[in-house]
Amino acid sequence: MSFLDCKDKRRISFCPARAQLINKPLFVRAELSTSIFFEIYPISSLSFAPMIGSWYLAAKALHIIFIVSWFAGLFYIPRLFIYQVEAMQLPENERGAVIRQLKLMARRLWFIITWPAMIITLLTAIVMVVIAPGYLSLPWMHVKLGFVFLLLLYHISLHVIFRKQQRDKYPMTSGQLRFYNELATVLLFAIVFTVVFKNTMSWIFGAGGIIALGIVLSIAIMLYRRARKRTRKRKDS
Repeated sequence: MSFLDCKDKRRISFCPARAQLINKPLFVRAELSTSIFFEIYPISSLSFAPMIGSWYLAAKALHIIFIVSWFAGLFYIPRLFIYQVEAMQLPENERGAVIRQLKLMARRLWFIITWPAMIITLLTAIVMVVIAPGYLSLPWMHVKLGFVFLLLLYHISLHVIFRKQQRDKYPMTSGQLRFYNELATVLLFAIVFTVVFKNTMSWIFGAGGIIALGIVLSIAIMLYRRARKRTRKRKDS
């Protein structure tokens, strides 16, 4: 089936039969290489397809860039939380200046980088779905959106901790924050592997891999804490 054989010329359906498609835009060829079905609408003329493809690629590039920025903030903000909790153990004459600086760093990171990156990531994702709504019919996309929803909940939970620490309230210890910090890593692995493998990977295998990653990270954190305790004991002795 070619574009010219479509019953509705205002609505173009792209299918995995790439040998029978004509005048394929770049992004169509790229997506068809993984046999993904999606639709673009409304297009009144085939001449608009390359322009729509350019919009899609631009949105996808921005989406990837701001995902990186978003995760950079999600990875680093818990470290600032940890430093602020541990700064409470400093002598009183040093504590105030250190905590004020950490609060300032956290505010800049959270409101200048992390929140804007999250918003732009979501907006570019919406643009891509509007251009190619067929993605929403794919099972792996449902799984990915589930992980993204969990990531948004994690983001909001960090915002709650941020607000409390700005008011000098510390709901979690530094050890608990270290474990909590690794949730972003687990979700990053889950999202990336879902997007890369799509329907070729067993979901049971994928869930097992995520659980195994969580266990490995937990063991690494416990070993790190033990090493820190030994180092402190050596310094005290």
